[in-house]
Amino acid sequence: AALEAGDNMEVMDNFKMTLAPEEMFVFTPKGDLFKFPAGATVLDFAYRIHSKIGNTCVGGRVNGKVVPMRQELHSGDSVEILTQSNQTPKHAWLSIVTTAKARAKIRLALKETQVKDGLYAKELLERRFKNKKIEIEESIMGHLVKKMGFKEVSDFYKQVSDGKLDPNDIIDKYVEIRNYQENHAKEHEARSAEEFEYEGPVEDLSSQSDDVLTIDQNLKGIDYQLASCCHPIYGDKIFGFVTAGGGIKIHRTDCPNAPEMRRRFGYRIVRARWSGKGTSQYSTTLKVIGNDDIGIISNITSIISKEEKILMRSINIDSHDGLFSGNLVVQLEDTTRLQALIKKLKMVKGVKQVQRI
Repeated sequence: AALEAGDNMEVMDNFKMTLAPEEMFVFTPKGDLFKFPAGATVLDFAYRIHSKIGNTCVGGRVNGKVVPMRQELHSGDSVEILTQSNQTPKHAWLSIVTTAKARAKIRLALKETQVKDGLYAKELLERRFKNKKIEIEESIMGHLVKKMGFKEVSDFYKQVSDGKLDPNDIIDKYVEIRNYQENHAKEHEARSAEEFEYEGPVEDLSSQSDDVLTIDQNLKGIDYQLASCCHPIYGDKIFGFVTAGGGIKIHRTDCPNAPEMRRRFGYRIVRARWSGKGTSQYSTTLKVIGNDDIGIISNITSIISKEEKILMRSINIDSHDGLFSGNLVVQLEDTTRLQALIKKLKMVKGVKQVQRI
């Protein structure tokens, strides 16, 4: 006997004979048929009908029973979508749907909502700032957003548009940051790392040392210079290199030029070691990488200023896209103090990496 077109159950019995286990067929109340992968939900079904239906979905009616939008569907189900005009897509919906098309439509709707909320929040804040005769500076606003714990500006504006953040509180915090920066700009206490430079007094330390250094086993008191390519300091493992002019340059054993010197001029290399401590200080350079944030330079320089017998000679740092990278030149006695300083600098909030170069 021929199957009746409207007899859903008989139609489904026929389909189930040929269905793959990962597929199912469900119906609209009018009898229209849709194929879905196993595990698809009411929300998947809503977006299959139309983006607008999906965006305003609040649940469904499956086989006459009201169910939530995350309800999984099964072959033979008759599905009706329930909507509300004030409903909007949520980020959590991405974990409810299983089909790629529904996920793409949700992402598009979220992006459009995010842009809309962002514009509304921005205009709202601009009006409030203008009413209080305060001009918005993007750099200060950026610091404010970070200080309030937001990684993304869009999340900040979302909470403004949702009414979770009070514009008056934002203005108060903005003024606080602005005043802090203005009051401490000259001392660099509230400066970011952007294009920060400091030059201390110039002093040539390349050949000044009263530390005792033994060259070639037992020779002491020989004139030498510390190589400028690797800046050895007391405590480093070192070697001597006899220059063409007959003088001796002291290099670190891990000097970047050491392999080439050994390969080409091995006969000029002599043993050397530190054998007595004097009062000499040495210049060494540290490469510092971290997050560009308020007070980062102040925190770094504060640590150095509190260290006994360590002098900061220069800082030259560039900042880009919220990160800073640059060189810090310090003057100190030996590797023990250097390692202690590196350890303390690594503990500064926002500092990601400190290494000697």
